[in-house]
Amino acid sequence: MKIAILYGPRDLRVEEQELDTANLEPDQVWVETQISGFKIGTDRGNYEGAEQVPGAPDYPRSVGDSNLGIVRGVGSAVEHFAIGDQVVSIASHQSEYIMSEKLRIVKVPAGTDPENAVFSNLYALSAHCYTKAMFTPGETVAVVGLGVLGLGAVALGPLFGARVVGLGNSELRLEMAGRAGAHSAYLSDDPDLMAKLHEFTGGKGIDLVILTANPWPAFRTAMEVVRKNGRVSVVSLPGRGEDPLDFNPLDMRWFYDKGISLIAVNGMEGERYPGPTERCAGEKRWDHVLQLMQDGLLEPKKLITHRLHYSEMVEAYEMAYRREKNMLNVVFNW
Repeated sequence: MKIAILYGPRDLRVEEQELDTANLEPDQVWVETQISGFKIGTDRGNYEGAEQVPGAPDYPRSVGDSNLGIVRGVGSAVEHFAIGDQVVSIASHQSEYIMSEKLRIVKVPAGTDPENAVFSNLYALSAHCYTKAMFTPGETVAVVGLGVLGLGAVALGPLFGARVVGLGNSELRLEMAGRAGAHSAYLSDDPDLMAKLHEFTGGKGIDLVILTANPWPAFRTAMEVVRKNGRVSVVSLPGRGEDPLDFNPLDMRWFYDKGISLIAVNGMEGERYPGPTERCAGEKRWDHVLQLMQDGLLEPKKLITHRLHYSEMVEAYEMAYRREKNMLNVVFNW
């Protein structure tokens, strides 16, 4: 099988490896990849050699975490998958793979467009930005950073009952936010931003900010625009690959005076009633996103800017390295 391996900064190679599909363990499924999706922000950081995320593997390492394919074989004890099922998983960019059915792999509902479903893992993470921050329908949400995760948060907001404004650094991304469902979208460096947000919220302020962009200026924007006693849901990696700070990220003017709650959107649910096992945790959240896609209510496909053959993957990573703003949802055809 073919797999993309990152050997060091800007050293990505698609190479051949052996895959034993004849001797599956009882709980394993064998999947042949159709398409995989590109998580531009995080994978770009890995590609360019930014500091390592805690717990992430060192070089050489596989890349990617959004893989859609067809089940070609199942182990003797597999209960939830059958040969011919279409599935989406966190497998990396590779032409085929073997995975335990107990890991992060889910069946795609019949009739769901594959180019939507391949982004469901990322959109489930966008959904987590709402659930862990204890979002309540009717709240006003600002999404800072309009990449894949940010536009996922924009698209989900109206479905969850939010009034959503997107804040980005290019007119093209503001246009994409509008296509995704934002009620308004503004440049984050607009000198009249606070006045526009005041008007957008009727003077009540932004209840929840979802921060998906890594640069420190984006963090500062999030802290500035949220209302007093508001929340900032952080799914980005603030400061990764950035120059040293020229401001205090927990300045008393924002953090203490405004009473802001900072929420790290990791894989765990927040501690609140009811308990984590009784709420819409990981796999259920993923299934929910896929259901929205099946129903035609969530369509990341319409934000696809590049459809590439897997052999063009290195150039795609180079485009991300150059931070080309016309690049958003990218799928690799296997």
